[in-house]
Amino acid sequence: MKVRIPNQNGGMNQQQMLKKVQQMQEDMQNLQADLDEREFEGSAGGGVVKVTVTGKHEVKVVKIDPEVLEDCQGDPEMLEDFITIAVNEAISTAVKVSEEEMGAITGGLNLPGMNGLF
Repeated sequence: MKVRIPNQNGGMNQQQMLKKVQQMQEDMQNLQADLDEREFEGSAGGGVVKVTVTGKHEVKVVKIDPEVLEDCQGDPEMLEDFITIAVNEAISTAVKVSEEEMGAITGGLNLPGMNGLF
């Protein structure tokens, strides 16, 4: 008499599972390439400083309202703080969007070997 061992992965054989993982990996790579090209913005001081970063977290544009330069002449630390806040906000937005969109592909799974994609 043969004993049948139930399929542990919900009826999906190993070949089907491998194919699904490969498709997920391809989707993640495509999404990462798309995210790398996107731009994300952060601002500070009510919009007097705006920073744009790419999905690779590289600063692309820094815009400073000329009025804030006049206001900061005696206090350069204020302008430095605004720039820092705006950069951090832009990067935080890029990370959040990346995590959300990658999570949609992976179903929230933390897959070994795929962490480096995002």
